[in-house]
Amino acid sequence: MTLPQRRVSARIGSIAESATMKVDAKAKALKAAGEDVIGFGAGEPDFPTPEHIVEAAVAAAKDPKNHKYTPAAGLPELREAIAEKTTRDSELSAEASQVLVTNGGKQAVYASLAALLDPGDQVIVPSPYWTTYPEAIKLAGGSTVEVFAGPEQDYKVTVDQLEAAVTERTKAMLFVSPSNPTGAVYSPEETRAIGRWAAERGLWVITDEIYEKLTYDGVPFTSIASVPELAEQVVILSGVAKTYAMTGWRVGWMVGPADVIKAASTLQTHLTSNVANVSQRAALAAVTGPVEPVEQMRQAFDRRRKTIVEKLNRVSGFQTPVPQGAFYAYVDARGALDTEIGGTSPSSTAELAELILEQAKVAVVPGEAFGPSGYLRLSYALGDDDLVEGISRIEDLLGST
Repeated sequence: MTLPQRRVSARIGSIAESATMKVDAKAKALKAAGEDVIGFGAGEPDFPTPEHIVEAAVAAAKDPKNHKYTPAAGLPELREAIAEKTTRDSELSAEASQVLVTNGGKQAVYASLAALLDPGDQVIVPSPYWTTYPEAIKLAGGSTVEVFAGPEQDYKVTVDQLEAAVTERTKAMLFVSPSNPTGAVYSPEETRAIGRWAAERGLWVITDEIYEKLTYDGVPFTSIASVPELAEQVVILSGVAKTYAMTGWRVGWMVGPADVIKAASTLQTHLTSNVANVSQRAALAAVTGPVEPVEQMRQAFDRRRKTIVEKLNRVSGFQTPVPQGAFYAYVDARGALDTEIGGTSPSSTAELAELILEQAKVAVVPGEAFGPSGYLRLSYALGDDDLVEGISRIEDLLGST
């Protein structure tokens, strides 16, 4: 019998590996091989999960009720807690039936797109964007329409730009504030203007709010879901990974109209069934527990934010706007391209990032992972000492201004 020529489906074969995970894996592999590599790649807090959350998980592991299947959409008490949190923080009145608990934020991204998109539907995605969004859109049968905003706009798109991108096939738009990868935070006025525009256009808005607790300099978080006209055409994505230093626990969620959540929940019954119960119990402790550990981590990120911007702006060819949220600095590195560095002249930030890794032993993510070339993303969720040492190595390689 002759096997078919194609061993892997065209659908799966067409998607790209996560660029941030690829950089992080390479950095960790080099470390394991004995290389002194400092990684700015993955957006992963260096703090341990707060103790009260770990204690809740230990207790849950010992309770036999958590050793069995539970509802695929999530533990009822966790769904209720997320609904209450959404009503409070996002100013969108939500009930437990409007919540789906997912295996991390990435599953929430895919589930929301799979529930909303038909083949050929277009999704407007402000760029720079998180590397997973276009691939998840492709998997769901849609296509991405990029709308780029550079540093001269503080990496924030305008209503006029969004309007120019709309076609008769546009079904939805993604909105991310605070932003991964840029750290940009839309003002209340900017957020509401975009929300009202989307409502008038009849578009779905998928808003990723996983960094909502991480803003600085008194800048407020404003949920686009707070625009009343959007109530029936908005889906909120979030999770515990970033705010509570729980990247490995794999708990995310989506909140939206009941019919969309029911459809996504049905998908989950076939895809994964329930999220691990111990992780759900830990997430419940996180969402309902004390806020002091979160604030302590936010203050540490704030300190590192100021340090990384100051040091990056001393590197020759780098210009770094001050991020107002999340824990990323998005460097305009166009001034460092096509110049002689360590015996070579990189013409793209993909080549520049490779050069920095090879010669400075520092892992950064090139802008090509998030949109146009010319930029670098550095996470400042790593320790203070590594942060200073890593930027110093880059400065030694590229020179100072």
